[in-house]
Amino acid sequence: MKPQITTLHSLAGLRSALRRLAHRAGLSVELRYRLALSATRVAGAELAAGRPVLLESVPPQPRDPGADDRAGGGTVGDRPDGPAGPGGPEEGRLIVRLHLPHAPRRPSLEGLPLPAERLPGTTAVWRVPVPLPSAGGDAGRDDPPGLVDLLEEELSAAVDRADALAEDHQRLKHELAETNSGVLALYVQLEERDEQLRQAHGRILRQLEDALRPPPVRVPGLEMAVHYEPAEKHAPTGGDLYDWFVLPDGTVHITVVDALGHGLTSTRSALNVTHAVRTLALEGHPLESLIARTDEVLATFDHELMATVQLVRLDPAGGHLVLANGSHPPALLVRADGESSLLEVRGRGIGFPLPGSERLLYDRLDPGDLLVLYTDGLTESRRDPREGEQRLALAARRHRHRPIEDVPAAIAADMHTVILHPDDTVALTVRRVPG
Repeated sequence: MKPQITTLHSLAGLRSALRRLAHRAGLSVELRYRLALSATRVAGAELAAGRPVLLESVPPQPRDPGADDRAGGGTVGDRPDGPAGPGGPEEGRLIVRLHLPHAPRRPSLEGLPLPAERLPGTTAVWRVPVPLPSAGGDAGRDDPPGLVDLLEEELSAAVDRADALAEDHQRLKHELAETNSGVLALYVQLEERDEQLRQAHGRILRQLEDALRPPPVRVPGLEMAVHYEPAEKHAPTGGDLYDWFVLPDGTVHITVVDALGHGLTSTRSALNVTHAVRTLALEGHPLESLIARTDEVLATFDHELMATVQLVRLDPAGGHLVLANGSHPPALLVRADGESSLLEVRGRGIGFPLPGSERLLYDRLDPGDLLVLYTDGLTESRRDPREGEQRLALAARRHRHRPIEDVPAAIAADMHTVILHPDDTVALTVRRVPG
């Protein structure tokens, strides 16, 4: 069909011509106002400068995919070619070209409401799908309504679309609120379940710890008690362990161990040490070589184990005291009259170079005297071991007359009023009483 070309000198004329053209071609209201807006943006600068534009249109005709390919572009709303559906009209296309013959540069076609193709020079083209009239039917709409009626129709369509979008927006907000409410409820449930699991985990581990930590031995002439405090209440396992038992000759043996590391791995290492020491002690190995011998035994299957250890032998009848040490904090002896001293013995722990106690320390526990054994978590909570040892002596003197079962916890409470360096803590006390 022969193209129709119109010279236009104003935006109002361009919009009016496009609206009537689109109406006659049977374009939907939305495509009509998109086409008018797009052409206005392309030609607006030219018309504002007083330069005319040319509007060329080709009436709707059946689509020719080959022609599209030759033109270098597709059609707005392209769909695969083929026969119309049952009873449906055949689809054609309306071709609209907008020429800017006097434009100093090519117009921008970015972001148009209805995408356009760029032809050589300063021409933009729109290929818009439209339904073709059936054979023998109406050849088009030759008597379009007035411009005001077309504008009202477009405005009504825009309002309907805005209302639909607002309704969709409100529905999405409601769905999002329900989703957020569900997610929040699920998050609360997960937090509650997580807390329940942490508590259950802690209870199981505390039961495990209790099983690994033997109760005080009951021996005439001695009172014994212990306090254990993990660095984290929800993870009560650690490398601080102790063991006490009575040797065949009636002597009480005490082992205090602090294995390096945290968690179950350090617990396993400390447990290996206490079991090995108990086995070797009951076999009769002398105290002076017991730490070195324990290192030899454990080195065969636990190559990464490192632990400090303190061994104590105490005669309940006479109060005779013997200590061996492997890199462990010194024991504290508080006399009945309040005088205190640290029982320091040099040595190296298990897994250290040249492990073993350099010598044995001998002393005597008289009635009313208190012996305090501990791990470094008790004295190093403020990072200064010497200050911690001084505070430990004050706390032990302050609480030495309390019931023995209360003494270790009371000492730990005094020592942990300020904790700058949390660590597992063992505080073990032995007091000699008249037999």
